[in-house]
Amino acid sequence: MEPWSRERLGQLDELEIESELLRGNPLGDPHIRPLWVYLPPAYEAEPERRFPSIYLIQGMTGQLDMWTNRSAFRPNVTELVDRLFGEEGCPPAIVVFVDCWTSFGGSQFIDSPGTGRYLGHLCDEVVPFVDSRYRTLGEPAHRGLTGKSSGGYGAMVVPMLRPDIFGGLATHSGDALFELCYIEDFRAAARTLRDEYDGSYEKFWENFRSRPAFTKQSDYPVLNAYAMAACYSANEDASIDLPFEPETGRLRDDVWQRWLAWDPVRMARRHAEALQGMRAIYIDAGKRDEFFLDLGADAFRRELEALGITDVFFELFDAGHGGIEYRYPLAIRYLAERL
Repeated sequence: MEPWSRERLGQLDELEIESELLRGNPLGDPHIRPLWVYLPPAYEAEPERRFPSIYLIQGMTGQLDMWTNRSAFRPNVTELVDRLFGEEGCPPAIVVFVDCWTSFGGSQFIDSPGTGRYLGHLCDEVVPFVDSRYRTLGEPAHRGLTGKSSGGYGAMVVPMLRPDIFGGLATHSGDALFELCYIEDFRAAARTLRDEYDGSYEKFWENFRSRPAFTKQSDYPVLNAYAMAACYSANEDASIDLPFEPETGRLRDDVWQRWLAWDPVRMARRHAEALQGMRAIYIDAGKRDEFFLDLGADAFRRELEALGITDVFFELFDAGHGGIEYRYPLAIRYLAERL
């Protein structure tokens, strides 16, 4: 409960990685990215030992240094991780903190002509970079991915798409069951565009970038709807198709179907073999999640069950969407024990 930092028991290396896949991305975002690698105390104490690796990814609008943000009377995430391995007896693992931020607020950790090749960056650049510099167990069976919200979405989707890289996943309140978690943003965005920006996203972005971000209550749904469209329904020329009519909020069925193809609940059956091969699957969400991602979590679990995957950790706990950083160590321990 102490409101100050403590001496770290493990080691946190703050690195940079230069990405060829993100060079020249459509948004002009940096192709040199920060990368943090946490080494548990056992890494130095046992110099001949190799370790599983767990990759931790962030939610929408997350940037890497936010892992050290502190809330009153709570340790930050890097301190929670250090305590887990230094004091709480968790089997040792390397924890990698990855940056996949974009100037729209996030990448959903997939490749998109609207944002850039973030799936490839994570799997084909970050993972080999870490494996070449640290004593990892280099097979997918010893590598896990975890995150919350959009990071929880990435933790579900990336292992389905790249089981050659990740053999375990843990998702906290991940974006799933899109008809419940996204459509409310469409109506709010349409109304805001009409009333404040003459129906124009160009005018929204110009205004949003001219002032401190999120100083208007209407900012988040307008931004989130566009950012998700940049991931799920961008075209090869980097143009972006909205899933709703900006004048009325009415669904554009053809574009909405493109979004639904990226819904983890709907993806599960198409990637059954990958999911059946996972060594660890952890799913949780708060019962009062404001985006109803608890329902998405349960729907994803039920799809796994229908595929015969029953060795799954699942919990709905008493919380909303925010302030649940204390759940990260539970998932990391679960992955560390099984990888």
